[in-house]
Amino acid sequence: MKALVVGGAGYIGSVVTRLLLVQGHQVVVLDDCSTGHADSVPPGATLVPRDITGCADVLAGGGFDAVLHFAARSLVGESVVEPSPYWRTNVTGTRALLDAMAEHAVPRLVFSSTAATYGEPETVPITEDSPTRPTNTYGATKLAVDMMITGETVATSLAAVSLRYFNVAGAALGAGERHAVETHLIPNALGAVAGTKDPLTVFGDDWPTPDGTPIRDYVHVLDLARAHVLALTAAVPGEHLICNLGNGDGYSVRQVLSAVEEVTGRPVPHSVGPRRAGDPTRLVASADRARHRLGWTPELTLHDMVADAWHFQTTGSTIR
Repeated sequence: MKALVVGGAGYIGSVVTRLLLVQGHQVVVLDDCSTGHADSVPPGATLVPRDITGCADVLAGGGFDAVLHFAARSLVGESVVEPSPYWRTNVTGTRALLDAMAEHAVPRLVFSSTAATYGEPETVPITEDSPTRPTNTYGATKLAVDMMITGETVATSLAAVSLRYFNVAGAALGAGERHAVETHLIPNALGAVAGTKDPLTVFGDDWPTPDGTPIRDYVHVLDLARAHVLALTAAVPGEHLICNLGNGDGYSVRQVLSAVEEVTGRPVPHSVGPRRAGDPTRLVASADRARHRLGWTPELTLHDMVADAWHFQTTGSTIR
């Protein structure tokens, strides 16, 4: 299979690119490297250094069997105060991609969506039938893209899968997290241990959970990559399949900090502050549909995520 990975120089896209190569596929990466890294694109993949709006010329080369789409602005807080770049990149950019795919008859699309499309859920674990009420511009733009994709599959024979998930962690196949602005708990906790980041603030320890801290869903980046590759063969012409990806139970903030301390052998510098307004108690995704339609289940644990991220952070290489 010949695949175009849009945003393949980023964290998740680079791991998916590597997994595709391992499985014998031909891969072209399109990425302007504004947030990704050119050296994250592995040997064997061709890098085209341009943004998503320049995808038409690449697809015009022909022979592409699929597009895997990761390119996006994705900082939730920034999206609220600077919405325009999010609508321009995430929505207008994807419209250009869909038009180019239609023009050049690319039959499959796998879209890296987000569980932020659901907003604050009424019930947990979250299923794909849950109401979509995003609470920030980032989630709204991703939902708009999902709606565009649905319209495209109704009007054409495009086979599309959107994968929605919360937190991704770990490292694999020689790639890991290297965000200029890091908002995720695990790399920030590891950075606090290493002394490269400030001590953490835990936002409340009086939540109605077993240990008093909020619970969130985490998926190892290699498990996530497997889901994207499985989606390529699960995609059905004329259908937009939406699947949540998660471990089904989630982990509390204290569980994450305990895993970091176990892996590193050091305490995590942190303090406890007040709750943040608007933070839900528990956000966990149901992966039943992904299990049924993709044949996917997460295989790697929280300990694996932390250990792999720590190894990458300290050595620049990966365990698996």
